[in-house]
Amino acid sequence: MTVTAPNPASTTGVPKSSGTRLVDRVFKMRELAILVVFLVMIAITQAGNSEFLSEQGIKDLLLNATILVLVATGQSLVVITRNVDLSVGSTLGISAFAAGVHLQDGGNAGVAVLLAVLLGIGFGLLNGLLVSFGQVPALVVTLGTMYIVRGIDSIWVGSRQITAAGLPDGFIDFGSGGVSAVPYLALIALAVLVVTAYYLKHFGSGRELYALGSNPEAARLAGIPVRKRILTAYTCCGALAGLAGALYLARFGNVDSGTGTGYEMTVVSAVVVGGVVFTGGSGSVYGAALGAMLLTSINSMLPALGVSSVWVLAINGILLILAIAVDRIVALRVASALKKTALKKTTSKNRNARHV
Repeated sequence: MTVTAPNPASTTGVPKSSGTRLVDRVFKMRELAILVVFLVMIAITQAGNSEFLSEQGIKDLLLNATILVLVATGQSLVVITRNVDLSVGSTLGISAFAAGVHLQDGGNAGVAVLLAVLLGIGFGLLNGLLVSFGQVPALVVTLGTMYIVRGIDSIWVGSRQITAAGLPDGFIDFGSGGVSAVPYLALIALAVLVVTAYYLKHFGSGRELYALGSNPEAARLAGIPVRKRILTAYTCCGALAGLAGALYLARFGNVDSGTGTGYEMTVVSAVVVGGVVFTGGSGSVYGAALGAMLLTSINSMLPALGVSSVWVLAINGILLILAIAVDRIVALRVASALKKTALKKTTSKNRNARHV
């Protein structure tokens, strides 16, 4: 369900303006359009390759999307507040290696996952503090922390590599196992997605993220703790990137100093393609998940149809540009609708004043 920015002065009981209703309709239609495109692509691929939707094929499709869905969910929280986190790929990589080192040393799998999440929380807190309290632009902060974390990761990892042979069999089995065609990792990602969506819709602090992204100054004047909300968004984003790192280790069993490199751009593409507006205030985590599913499915579908993987990046770029274009069109239409509404109200007031 798509949620748009509430009135900063009150998050409940306020009638929606025509502009807000327009945003709701457009983004619901956009999410539906992504789902339709996704299903059509699956149907075409199945027609060209009858093994694509086998039990193993479905499991692979879901496994490939799981990691991206998790990170995109966290990124959505940040983008909704009109910010961005470019360090998620580096956080994923170093968290995966930390979990792998712990497991190779004979550690417990649960502790390894917790360690990865805590590491992600630490980097998320750092980003959040610099953006919210340091008042440094998010793009600058997270670009800097991306390189810092990647540098720490490279120095720590060096030429070492975590391999499946050095990890507990149960951990690797969990990463590839599931209930029929549904992997355990996909169920974890689904649970995180549902909880996050519920939080954004039913909790005041979640709805305030939309108010903040829609109009930061109005949100501040309305008494919303802007810095606290931004810090919360970045912390959650870091935590989910850390969790994704642990699940990446379980899924692939191999981690080195290059793990997660360039992943941040794929995440941002998934979020924007899924309808989370880059200027903040609109979109949903369900849309971001659909965007992630669409982008990862392209990676699986093109090879299944015998199409060169070179086209994958080009198609991702085209989808990103189209998504940004749609966002711009929506913004112009909403501005026009609000302007017409304000004009009608002004005209009505003037007419009433003349009659008095």
